[in-house]
Amino acid sequence: MFRRNTAAFVHELPVGTNAGALDREKQIAVTRQLTDLVAAAAGDPTIADRTWVLLTEAVEGGWGLWGRAHANADLVAAARAEIAKAKA
Repeated sequence: MFRRNTAAFVHELPVGTNAGALDREKQIAVTRQLTDLVAAAAGDPTIADRTWVLLTEAVEGGWGLWGRAHANADLVAAARAEIAKAKA
C-alpha cells in the first residue's frame, strides 16, 4: 500500500462534519463517494487505489458562524429555521 504512493499530491478540501454525525456506515459511504469523485475527476480509475481520505469532525462548539462558536444543537436549530423560511 505504501510502495505505490511514491509521489503525493495533497489536495485538502475544507469539509467537516460535527462530531458523531457520521456513524461507521456513513464514514465508509462518504469515503467511497469521495474516492470515486477523485478518480472520475482525474479520468483514471486506478487512482482510487492511491486515494486517501481524512475524515474531519469539528468538536462540540467548534463551528464558527456569524462571529460566534456554535454547538451542534445551535446549528441544527439554525438549519431548521432556514428550511422553514424556504418552505414559507
